[in-house]
Amino acid sequence: MIDLALLPVYLTTVVALLLIPGSDMLLIASSSLSYGRKVGVYASFGNATSGLILTLLAAMGVSALVAMSPMALELLRVLGGAYLLKMAWDCIRSDSVDAPEIAAQHNLARLLYRRAVMSNLLNPKALIFFVLFLPQFVSTQLSASSGEQMLALGLLLNVMGLAFNLLLVALVGSLGKPLLNSEKFRAYQNKFMGLVFFALAIWILASQVQS
Repeated sequence: MIDLALLPVYLTTVVALLLIPGSDMLLIASSSLSYGRKVGVYASFGNATSGLILTLLAAMGVSALVAMSPMALELLRVLGGAYLLKMAWDCIRSDSVDAPEIAAQHNLARLLYRRAVMSNLLNPKALIFFVLFLPQFVSTQLSASSGEQMLALGLLLNVMGLAFNLLLVALVGSLGKPLLNSEKFRAYQNKFMGLVFFALAIWILASQVQS
């Protein structure tokens, strides 16, 4: 369901997009650095989950309808920024005793998974990206419908994105391992993530969304 003539261009474009630093990369890298590779892996899967949801919405045409409404995009932007600000506040006000033990991170990993899902779904630029990007590679030479082609393109994008993010987690997690063994750093790791969420909130709230 993907035009093989367009596939090389599509793959090249996706790789280029993955290498551009963005809010997803910041969240996954900082999660891995602050809490370890397991949490970073969960955050990566959270990002992939939101990508699959956006792919399905784009294939069904739902996201296109939302993207045509300036009010809906503005509401998404405000909700996304507010959600990230709440996450920032929750992290910053946490006491040092809340910092998790390295061997007991399962609950934290699930929390970061949910946060990664929600932060991406509430980012209007992510929705617009799927609406504007995927249709560029829909071919009229195939018998498959545009929705089926967009679904296939989106799935490929998400698989490549997940692979890239897991590689990022492995690299950053290895670099951050000495920090995780430092009691001083672990006392402030929640505060660090709070600053990251605050930066992401400002990123969304200060951005201008073009519909």
